[in-house]
Amino acid sequence: MKKIFPNCIFYGLSLLAIFSLSFNSCDTSSQKKTNQLNIENHVAHFDYFTYKGNDDFFNNNKLPGDDYFYNPILPGWNSDPSVCTNGKDFFMVTSTFSYFPGVPLFHSTDLMNWTQVGHVLDRQEQLPLQGQKVSEGIFAPAISYNAHNQTWYMITTNIRRGNFFVKTKDPFGSWSDPIWLPNVHGIDPSFFFDEDGKAYIVNNDEPVGEALYKGHRTIRIHQFNIETEKTFGSHKMLINGGVNLNEKPIWIEGPHLYKIKGKYFLMCAEGGTGTNHREVIFKGGSPMGKFKPWDKNPILTQKHLDSDRPLPVTCVGHADLIQKENGEWWSMFLACRPIDNEFENLGRETFLMPVKWSEDGFPYMTLGEELIPRIIKMEGLKRDSTVTFGNFEKNDYFDSTKLGNEWMTLRGPACDLYSLTDNPGFLSLKCAKVSSAELKTPAFICRRMQHHKFECTTSLYFEPATEKEAAGLLLFKDETHQYFMAVSKSGNQKEISLNKISVEGSEKLAQQVVDAKSKPIKLKVVSKGTYYDFYYAVGTDKWKVLCKNISARYLSTAESYGFTGTNIGMYAL
Repeated sequence: MKKIFPNCIFYGLSLLAIFSLSFNSCDTSSQKKTNQLNIENHVAHFDYFTYKGNDDFFNNNKLPGDDYFYNPILPGWNSDPSVCTNGKDFFMVTSTFSYFPGVPLFHSTDLMNWTQVGHVLDRQEQLPLQGQKVSEGIFAPAISYNAHNQTWYMITTNIRRGNFFVKTKDPFGSWSDPIWLPNVHGIDPSFFFDEDGKAYIVNNDEPVGEALYKGHRTIRIHQFNIETEKTFGSHKMLINGGVNLNEKPIWIEGPHLYKIKGKYFLMCAEGGTGTNHREVIFKGGSPMGKFKPWDKNPILTQKHLDSDRPLPVTCVGHADLIQKENGEWWSMFLACRPIDNEFENLGRETFLMPVKWSEDGFPYMTLGEELIPRIIKMEGLKRDSTVTFGNFEKNDYFDSTKLGNEWMTLRGPACDLYSLTDNPGFLSLKCAKVSSAELKTPAFICRRMQHHKFECTTSLYFEPATEKEAAGLLLFKDETHQYFMAVSKSGNQKEISLNKISVEGSEKLAQQVVDAKSKPIKLKVVSKGTYYDFYYAVGTDKWKVLCKNISARYLSTAESYGFTGTNIGMYAL
């Protein structure tokens, strides 16, 4: 019987979960070789993958109407959001660092309902990542629309290669190869296209001469020729250090330049990526002119609030502004949801809230003791089935010939390591000689964890040829912080184990030998927020406990380092 997609639940709304879009570089023939699974050595065949969010906040705080949404609007690791519009369509991008494909592209017509329509960087020639650590790669993409030539631009940093941009006339289609900007140094570039047709790039860069303190950075501006696609003239420093250089502000970055009611606004992040993160604003008379800070900065932060407050939102900053057709201004920004204000393993997520305006004409999102709202009303709109927020369920039965948009690999497309057509209805994953601890491309197909509490399951057929081969579910924060729930060979039987991967290597935390010859093995991870429980089942047997109360903190940024959240997916070694 042909398998069909199950319903996905969004706040009681049902829709068909369709995984039709793909890694463009991994297109495969739609011809199906056989309807019968061909179990072979060195290959694990995954029958399905399910993910179901179960966060307490969403369960206990129902949305009061159809015109409300939850924050974060993009839960799970979706950092450094940037948004733009042509007046009709909105597009948003976020950072992907060393994951492939790069820079997810989300589309909306109303700012509330978003759908991922692809990736901006979906070809290897756009995305050289080999040898880069998981928190290197692509930093802070910024998307812009130039009304003068009806072209969309995405500019970003490949931390090992420099700054570049890609462009397109059709954001739903393919984007150009990288156009490198050798004269734009530092990180976090973004375009500004002025009403007079002139174009500029603003970016974070080192100070002139010796830095005055650790984290001392500047914001610079470059003139850009749209025809030659090169910068010209000398660049200029707009901001030195931040709002107040005497206070030694660190890491001013993520600049965006706007023209609003005849005035130019330069908005940036300050304070690093931790709890001191904040957004600040400056006003000037021209793009190349002098910019003065608002005397009530920062315009968005939670850094000064009581750390014991309930349901804290922290690390707030790296914002972008966007105006709707009805004149309303809104802001996209990143923030974290730590558990008990201690740690999280979801990474920095994308939040959305309305912009307010001061009497002296400055935009701001929070002042004083104002909190980031977790539930927001957007007047005149209605949630539809594409909502990306709250508790939801996503299931993939691998009935397509292409991987869906939520799936990622490390540093490359891994086309030679998996197939959706060798055994239709299965994800067939080859045991690779590359491990997830190496700076290469392992046989790992993953998605973001998007909830503190969730349940994830899979089922696989796997006949390992040697005791060194293993396949199962990998929970991956970085090269040295992982949990691997593995199926492997143990004499004439199979072993199911949980392995903690660290800088010292792999440590077995639990193991169980089972008789599972030619039978599928089901694996389940249940996240309770601060810990994980692991279960298994052989064939049609009931779930059995492998181990419980395994620390989730181990996969958090508080325990490790880096700019990503934790991902989970299928892995073979």
